[in-house]
Amino acid sequence: MASLNKPGGNVTGMMILSSDLEAKRLELLHEIVQRGASLGYLLDPKFDAADAQRQTVEAAGRAFGRQVRIVEASSDADLEKAFSTLAETKVAGLAVASNPLFNNLRDHVLALTTRSKLPAVYELRQFVAAGGLMSYGTSVPDVYRQIGVYAGRVLKGEKPEDLPVLEPTKFDMAINLRTAKALGIDMPTSILLRANEVIE
Repeated sequence: MASLNKPGGNVTGMMILSSDLEAKRLELLHEIVQRGASLGYLLDPKFDAADAQRQTVEAAGRAFGRQVRIVEASSDADLEKAFSTLAETKVAGLAVASNPLFNNLRDHVLALTTRSKLPAVYELRQFVAAGGLMSYGTSVPDVYRQIGVYAGRVLKGEKPEDLPVLEPTKFDMAINLRTAKALGIDMPTSILLRANEVIE
């Protein structure tokens, strides 16, 4: 691919993953858990974007004046060890990296987060619907809409090489107030007002 604006060849589409969103999730966690305490970050080191995610989160932690404890998991079996490390380091909350692996292992990640009594922020609202505290990420319905628009343009004769690769412009935040109450978190009004969905 030559560039996002002019991909060339027979390629175009939409980017979904962005390391910038990792920093935003950490920022939200920073806003809702006790000041001064360290924060955890669950990362799959084998994921293509892992290095960019790590650098982004480390920089965000420095900007917020927070120590970020990065734990790694590349399989279902690695999760138990990662969460044991989080418990030992006594982090105040957890941000889960954008990653297909963690999305596929959602039930196990949620079970471990619940068992650890950790406030956690995820990429997808499905985590929140299943009992997670908060999510912030690219609006998946908007991505599907944009892909449909592009498919229509190609079917009408436009060349993919002439269509820039799009980046997300719409983001969704979901909050589960039942989970917040169970964790003893008084969710700030400033965050609730920004949420697209609040589960009570």
